[in-house]
Amino acid sequence: MAQIPTAAVTAGGIAGGYAVARWTGKRPLGGAVLLAAGAVAAREWHRRTSATTTTLLGAAYLAGFAGSHPLAKHIGPWPAVLTTATTIALTSYLTADRRRA
Repeated sequence: MAQIPTAAVTAGGIAGGYAVARWTGKRPLGGAVLLAAGAVAAREWHRRTSATTTTLLGAAYLAGFAGSHPLAKHIGPWPAVLTTATTIALTSYLTADRRRA
């Protein structure tokens, strides 16, 4: 079974969730995108890593989402979202996606 790249899923969840909420004007719809991507990523993290690592990555994903809000006040909404998406994608890649030798 092919592995889903969780780095792309998490980045897409953060950026896509924001884009949907912004362009539709419906924050719950953006939250649904964020939640769906988080669920897919969590399933993959659980398959590849331990329960503890899955929990920590899930917490990082949610912390990134929450942290993007105050960051947006300083650098703007899109830069904050892209910074957060990049950070969680890199964390996910280094922790779960990268093939270990």
